[in-house]
Amino acid sequence: MARAEDIASVLPSGGRRSDAPVRRLDAAARGRRRVALDRFATGLVSAGGFAIIASILAILVFIVAEVVPLLTAATVSVAKVAPLPSAAPVRALVGDEFATHVAALDLDGVVRVLRIADGAVVAEETLPTGAAPLVAAQVPPGSGLLSGATADGRVLLAPVRWEARFEGQQRVVAPTLAAPIAIELDTTKRPVPVYAAGVTPSGAVTAAGQLADGTLVVVRQTRRENEFTGEVSEAQERLRAAVPARLTHLVLDSQQRNLFGADERGNLLWWAVGSAIGDPQIVPAGPAVTALSLLLGGRSLVVGQADGAVSVWFAAAQAEGPPRLTRVRDFPPRPAPITEIAPSQRDKGFMAADAQGGLGLYYSTSHRVLWSGAAPFAGALALAPRGTAAYLAGRGELALLDVANPHPEVSLRSLFGRVWYEGYGEPAYVWQSSSGTDDFEPKFSLTPLLVGTLKGTVYSLLIAIPLAVFGAMYLSQFMHPRLKTVVKPAVEIMAALPSVVLGFLAGLWLAPRVQRLFPALILMTLLFPLLSIGAGAAWSRLPKRWRGRIPAGGEVALFVVVLAAGLWLSVALSPWLERVVFGGNFQAWLLSTTGLPYDQRNAIIVGLAMGFAVIPIIFSIAEEAFSNVPRELVSGSLALGANRWQTVTRIVLPTASPGIFSAIMVGFGRAVGETMIVLMATGNTPILDWNPFNGFRTLSANIAVEIPEAPMSGTLYRVLFLAALLLFLVTFVVNTAAELVRQRLRRRYAQL
Repeated sequence: MARAEDIASVLPSGGRRSDAPVRRLDAAARGRRRVALDRFATGLVSAGGFAIIASILAILVFIVAEVVPLLTAATVSVAKVAPLPSAAPVRALVGDEFATHVAALDLDGVVRVLRIADGAVVAEETLPTGAAPLVAAQVPPGSGLLSGATADGRVLLAPVRWEARFEGQQRVVAPTLAAPIAIELDTTKRPVPVYAAGVTPSGAVTAAGQLADGTLVVVRQTRRENEFTGEVSEAQERLRAAVPARLTHLVLDSQQRNLFGADERGNLLWWAVGSAIGDPQIVPAGPAVTALSLLLGGRSLVVGQADGAVSVWFAAAQAEGPPRLTRVRDFPPRPAPITEIAPSQRDKGFMAADAQGGLGLYYSTSHRVLWSGAAPFAGALALAPRGTAAYLAGRGELALLDVANPHPEVSLRSLFGRVWYEGYGEPAYVWQSSSGTDDFEPKFSLTPLLVGTLKGTVYSLLIAIPLAVFGAMYLSQFMHPRLKTVVKPAVEIMAALPSVVLGFLAGLWLAPRVQRLFPALILMTLLFPLLSIGAGAAWSRLPKRWRGRIPAGGEVALFVVVLAAGLWLSVALSPWLERVVFGGNFQAWLLSTTGLPYDQRNAIIVGLAMGFAVIPIIFSIAEEAFSNVPRELVSGSLALGANRWQTVTRIVLPTASPGIFSAIMVGFGRAVGETMIVLMATGNTPILDWNPFNGFRTLSANIAVEIPEAPMSGTLYRVLFLAALLLFLVTFVVNTAAELVRQRLRRRYAQL
């Protein structure tokens, strides 16, 4: 039995057991749980922050990884050298698109098709040259024809067709040598060593050459089949023209409407071939022309000269008069005369060989020398149809060259500089990624898109910044608290409106009405400030006993009525203003007076719509900045005798300026990245100017429009990723600069 004093020692006064140790244990356990929860929350928040940073960096790394291949340099290497069983020199080569076979024409008139894998001759045919050997041979640019000129004045064209089929899992290419086509150029049976020939897609055959007496002759041969009777009729047309000098080169375009030549005096000549041949356009080129060819599409002329110069010419539009053959690009000269030019059948690229065995790979639009090196030997040169291989025939051998040329269209000049495109009168900034023809010259200038992005952002911020900042200032400093609880959520709800809805309304509803009532918009910009100031002045001059009868914040109703009246008055006066000031038609007046056309979907529409989308963001952040100004600063200013307006403009506004600047920068980022509004409310045309009455295209809208049609890993695909990287960099630079300015403003006004 326990003693009473022992029991009393463990019981508090009153006879109850003490729970202090239990409370201490519970408090310690709660403390441990709190510490554990704090650590868990800290780790979770830190992990979330690091995950966000890692995600952004991963996106950046992915974008950079897609852009880096644009910087890959082209390479040309010898893949295989096979014997070429030809006694006479080979002068013309054509290959299949898979670079498995090549057809070679030598001056004996023999066409041999070699399988490159083992060098075996799989087909051979002798052209019907008769007793007259070939005096020249060539491949018409952009065609799969082998052509040769005989010593008796004829031109023979031998089409080579490649049939690809699969036998099991293996692709087999079978060559077919079609029956040759013969055209008689010189009826006196004398050789025509300088000639050009080609076949149009419709089947018309044309040959041109300079006869021994110096006359230029063009023979056009057509073949038509009656679809009802099957009867075939042939017609031949012969055109003649005088030539001032002996020609050294001739080349026909793919449509056989233009004939280009070079004479022994170093001049380039251009004839328009129609129902007759007129006088040529003669342009001095400098040293003697030693090689001449046309790029894909037949618009650009590649000229190689005796001093090693390589240049590109085309017919440039003139301010007055017809287009003129113009020297557009000069590439770095080679150390010896140019002997061969092989144009690509896929793009605006070409290869050139010189007399010292040098070889170069070029691209016209981007003005790039993609690769330069030594050829294994001298001889006839040709590029494979896909541009992934090249053939070189000479010394009884055939060399296959592997060509890796992933993105030749891209250079700093083509992306951000002025480029002189085919048919243009001068260099220009142009974005046009596709066309309806295969011989299109891609135009990848990002400058119009950068300007369009800034243009849309500037016009939207011109509207959003004054309304949002002054609205936030009024709401936080002047508006009655009861009214504030209604207005602030209403403005913030505006941010929830989908941008696609705003773009739809702006493009289909707002744009036609602004076009019809644009003078009313001009009146609004003048009347609204005047009416607001007048209404405020009238309200301040009302007797206090009258103003006291109106609930606090009720003065807003006066401004709403006044602005509604101003809106009605602007619309009502719009026809009168258009008739009196703008001659009855604002669009016609604008075009005749300033030369600026008025597009229905223009920068003003985007400014209104995107400004509406940006206002809630700037408003919310700016209002928080105004509200966070210490109340003791406001109270101290008022206590010293300053009125409310002086306090707001001289104390509150400077103190809140870092937050206001942040709000503007966040709005800037929102406007820069906007896609749907500018996509639907503008003409979406990449025009490079600041005219508010026409459309534009932004980087983000361009990505949205182009990416569904961009071939995977193609040049357009990677250029769009480059546009995304530019957007990333622009927002990063702007936000970094904004943070630096904000910190400086905070330090400057922290002592107020």
